[in-house]
Amino acid sequence: MLQDGSVFEGMGFGFPTNMSGEIVFNTGMVGYTETLTDPSYKGQILCFTYPSIGNYGVPSMDNLDEFGLPRYFESERIQTSGIIVNNLSNVSSHWTCVRTLDQWMYDERIPGITNVDTRELTKKIRSHGVMSGKLVMDASESLNDVKFEYDSHNFMPEVSISEPKFYGNSKNDKKIVLIDTGTKYSIIRNLLKLGFSVVRLPWNSTIKDVLSYSPIGVVISNGPGDPIICKETISTASEIIENSIPTLGICLGNQILALAGGARTHKLKFGHRGQNKSCLDLNSKITLITSQNHGYGVELDSLQNTDFEVWFKNIDDNTVEGIQHKNKPIIAVQFHPEASPGPDDCIYVFEKFRELVTKQDF
Repeated sequence: MLQDGSVFEGMGFGFPTNMSGEIVFNTGMVGYTETLTDPSYKGQILCFTYPSIGNYGVPSMDNLDEFGLPRYFESERIQTSGIIVNNLSNVSSHWTCVRTLDQWMYDERIPGITNVDTRELTKKIRSHGVMSGKLVMDASESLNDVKFEYDSHNFMPEVSISEPKFYGNSKNDKKIVLIDTGTKYSIIRNLLKLGFSVVRLPWNSTIKDVLSYSPIGVVISNGPGDPIICKETISTASEIIENSIPTLGICLGNQILALAGGARTHKLKFGHRGQNKSCLDLNSKITLITSQNHGYGVELDSLQNTDFEVWFKNIDDNTVEGIQHKNKPIIAVQFHPEASPGPDDCIYVFEKFRELVTKQDF
């Protein structure tokens, strides 16, 4: 049920419960385990535009990489409030498969609905914009209960850690502080691959907390919700800018750095969620295919009176996809350079960050 009164009937799967959330769609063709565990989807009911979902099942969370991080998941649990698919595959076949998508969702108490015309639903969202909705088990459920206050909700306590966590070699003096506003494991993985150790801190950590680890750089992660809600993170980011600490912002982190620098953000009509979004690097003039998941963006005009300038722009709608400070070692991207799922065309963003933190003049 949608807040505009529309009703889509289908067959339930996963855990049998009613669930409200903001209805969004993702155009990706693969990687549903990574997608569903992305904390940026907290509070949202996700519609997959790819027609058949679940055909390769779900691998084990115990399958770890060389850093001790799960290979096929971006957090420790499903983050979406529910999912909508056209066809839930009745065959799950892959050498890593340990359970079906239906079983995984049941185990984590997440509802889903299949046999829905996801093309019609997606066209409705593209026309109207994102809206609240509800998965319901009972046809007599009232539409009055559909409204979900996504924009005003602070998801940070639900997606961030409460205590610092360390990754890598404890004797490594090349430490990166990761401010966790809903980070994906692949961000940590790519920082470790660069040879850094990572100190993951709660979203509301102060500049004193950050500096106590003597980091050579800072990363502000992705995450859900309106960036304006993250006032503590914005405050810390403004002091990071003032102290000229080499910094990389990713997705929500891009918006937080922009706000800290004096720019504004706004909500997109239906967001960018997929694995084939074309973005132009204004430095190299090369267009890259990016993986994205965001519902807010930086207002282009608001950057004019700041010390930030546009680094990347979206080919489709000319929205801001990345910013860079004019004279400080601070960069940020709106897309996901770590992808997972999606193409890794933009891994070089992490290499750019490494260049910034290793320069002797900073």
